[in-house]
Amino acid sequence: MAAGRCSRPRLRRAPPTKFLFILFLLIVTPICVLTIYTHGQNISYFLRPLWDNPPPPFTHMPHYYAEDVSINQLCRLHGWSIRSKPRRIFDAIIFSHELDLLELRWKELYPYVTKFVILESNTTVTGIPKPLFFAENLDRFKFARKKIVHSVFMGPKAVPGVREDPFVLESAQRGAMNYLLQNAGISDGDLLIMADTDEIPSAHTMKLLQWCDGIPPVMHLELKHFMYSFEFPVDFSSWRATAHVYGPGTHYRHSRQADVILSDAGWHCSFCFRRISEFVFKMTAYSHADRVRRPDFLDFDRIQKIICQGNDLFDMLPEEYTFHELIKKMGSIPKSNSAVHLPGYLLNNADKFRFLLPGGCLRPPE
Repeated sequence: MAAGRCSRPRLRRAPPTKFLFILFLLIVTPICVLTIYTHGQNISYFLRPLWDNPPPPFTHMPHYYAEDVSINQLCRLHGWSIRSKPRRIFDAIIFSHELDLLELRWKELYPYVTKFVILESNTTVTGIPKPLFFAENLDRFKFARKKIVHSVFMGPKAVPGVREDPFVLESAQRGAMNYLLQNAGISDGDLLIMADTDEIPSAHTMKLLQWCDGIPPVMHLELKHFMYSFEFPVDFSSWRATAHVYGPGTHYRHSRQADVILSDAGWHCSFCFRRISEFVFKMTAYSHADRVRRPDFLDFDRIQKIICQGNDLFDMLPEEYTFHELIKKMGSIPKSNSAVHLPGYLLNNADKFRFLLPGGCLRPPE
């Protein structure tokens, strides 16, 4: 090399774009897969306003009631006329294990109901064998013995390693309810209540529908929704309970059946159980058991903490059709210290049902 001549520094070649792209995929792809696997349901719920449309809105029927107003005046306020004699009422439920809420329900409705029609299965809707909780606790409901029509649905035996479709089994039970209602003696013109055990119409709603002529042949009942107890009011989003003037086309369902809904017609108390073990049972037994994504979801201490905080048992976002409603309902349910306009039997037996009232969030494990 000639004196005084400097060598040129070697230039590092930039990594090819293709190599960087592959490296990016190798790093990002596993992260995306893990995120979707872990939080897929929440991602889907958060994006729901983009891919799902709400059902047609209900026509809300005003609901008039005060203790010192006659039934004749109440019928008139609703645009109906009073009957010469009350309708017969059949209250039909498919029962799992909600013994406390069943007692509250039947005590609330007893003066107005002709027959309590109850169907329970020897399996959960997920195919798990279960005790016949109602049959084993008949003495608790002896006050209604003359009105009870009870039957057992024999669910299919679960096949090891095969998960039954909960909605198929649930549909089969609702079909069996149609035959049980006929055996109970229901007739055209009778009033039929279709609702889950925890969807409780108020007594004054039953009296109104029992005594008034001109009511819609099918109407939904708007129920005030609570979570874990009456200490945590959510909103008035519960609509699946229905009242039917029974006829040839009446079939037992738990879905949208009409466009008319009667406002403020009772209470829906979700996951309102006395013991932590009852929470665990429902979480693994009902139609949305797939929401239990990890074993620690069933930890007793975790569940107890969530109950007292008003948080979600499944760490899920609210199921809403707009971002406005979704964001509004995110986070804990605010506590309420009001125990006004609740079932009378609940307040008359407050010591027995303290866990359902404000300040009663602590639950025994078993």
